[in-house]
Amino acid sequence: MASGKALDRAALTKLIEAGDIDTVVMAFPDLFGRLVGKRTTGRFFVEHVAEHGTENCDYLIACDIENNPVPGYRFASYDQGYGDMVARADWTAAWRVPWVEATALVICDVFDVESGALVNEAPRSILRAQVDAAARSGYRPMIGSEIEFFLFDTTYSEAHASGYGSLTPSGDWVQDYHVVQTTRDEPVIGAIRRGLEAAGVPVEFTKGEAGRGQHEINLDYTDALAMADRNVLYKTAAKEIAAQHGKSATFMAKYDFAETGSSCHVHSSLWSSDGSRALFHDDSTHGTSDLFRHYLAGLLATAREFSLLWAPTINSYKRFQPGSWAPTGVAWGIDNRTLGFRQVGHGASLRVENRVPGADANSYLAFAGVLGGGLYGIRHELPLAGPFVGNGYEADLPRVPSSLVEAIELWRGSSIAREVFGDDVHHHILVMAEAEWRAFNKTVTDWERRRYFELI
Repeated sequence: MASGKALDRAALTKLIEAGDIDTVVMAFPDLFGRLVGKRTTGRFFVEHVAEHGTENCDYLIACDIENNPVPGYRFASYDQGYGDMVARADWTAAWRVPWVEATALVICDVFDVESGALVNEAPRSILRAQVDAAARSGYRPMIGSEIEFFLFDTTYSEAHASGYGSLTPSGDWVQDYHVVQTTRDEPVIGAIRRGLEAAGVPVEFTKGEAGRGQHEINLDYTDALAMADRNVLYKTAAKEIAAQHGKSATFMAKYDFAETGSSCHVHSSLWSSDGSRALFHDDSTHGTSDLFRHYLAGLLATAREFSLLWAPTINSYKRFQPGSWAPTGVAWGIDNRTLGFRQVGHGASLRVENRVPGADANSYLAFAGVLGGGLYGIRHELPLAGPFVGNGYEADLPRVPSSLVEAIELWRGSSIAREVFGDDVHHHILVMAEAEWRAFNKTVTDWERRRYFELI
C-alpha cells in the first residue's frame, strides 16, 4: 500500500463528495489517552461539523477508565449538571483510516460552550500549553517515542470472558530483534505498519521485544503535539487491527510479572523556533550545550514529582524492577539503559531519552511532563551533575516512586507541578489519580484469595 498523507479540510471534503469517505470520526483524547467522540456521516460533516464541531458531555474528561463519573473534579460534576463542551477539528491531525472502510479520523481540541475558550484540563490542551511555553522562549520541541505492546492469539471477547486469565501470547520465546519469530505476527504487525503509512503517519520500523509476543513500532519523530497525535492513532490502530485478525493487544505496563514490561520511551530535544537549528549540541564537555544541561537537570529535579504523568495506573509501578530494562533510579548517563534518563545521539540528533514512561501513559500528559520539567530547568538555570557510570540498578540513587500512592503524594505536595501546569490542571490530575487508587482499594484481588483464603 502506498504511503498516504494527512488530510486538510479541502482534501477531506473532496473525498466525501467523491463517495470515497462516508464516515468521519470526530474524536479527542481522554485522560487515559484514548480517543472519545462521535462518528458523523460524510454529508453531515460537510454541512455542519467541519465548521462548528460536535458537542460532547464534559464528563468525558472527568471520569474513570470505565467511564464512571468521578466526584471531586472542579471542571465537571453533577452539581454543575455535566454540560457540553465543543470538539472542533485540528486540521493538522486528520487522516484517512484505511483499516476501517470509507472512514476518516479528525482529532479535535475541546472548547467551553459559552466562552469559546480552550478547556485547559483536556490532555491535548495540557500539552499545547507546554509547547506554547517553549515557543515563547524561542524553542520548538521535537519528540519521538517508542511504544511497546503485547499481542495475543486470544480475542478481546475471549480474554474478557476468562477474566483476562487465559491469555495466549502470539509468540513462544523472547523475540527481541528476532526476525523469524516475529514473522508469524506479520499479518497483524505488517497491517498496522502499512495502515499507518497509508494514513500518512510515517513508520520507521517494527521489531520484536524482550517478551513473548511483545512488539515495538517506532514512528518518525516530529513536533511534540503531532507526535502525541500520531501515538494515539498508533495505539488505536494496533487494537482495531488486532481485533480484525481475531487477536488482542495490550498496552499495560506490566501485564504479567514474569514478562518484561512495556514502555513508552520519550526522546526529546529543543530546536530553534523555525526548526533550522538543533539547540542541544555544542563542542563543550560531552558535546552538550548549557541549554541541554539545564533541560536535563530540570527533568531530574521534577522526575519523582511528575511520575503520575508517566506512570498513571496501579499497574504502572510493577514495571520498575531491577534488571528488567525499566529504570528504578532517577539519574542520567551517556547511552546507559539502566537509568531513568539517557543521553543519546550526536550532533543535531543529540537528545534526552526519558525511560520512565510506560506504554500505559497518555502521550499528551507524558510529553507535557517531559517538556514542563525540561523548561523548568531552563527557566531556573538548574546545574547538571556529571553522568552516572555503571549499573544503575545496584547504585544508591533517588528512586522512581514504588507505587501509585507514593506518586500521588509527591504530586499533591509539588509546588513545581503547580508552577508548571497551573492549579486547575494540578488538581485535575490529582483527582484522576486518587480515583484510580480508590477503585483499587475497593477490590479484592485473586492474589488475596490465593494467599489468605485457606492459610490465614
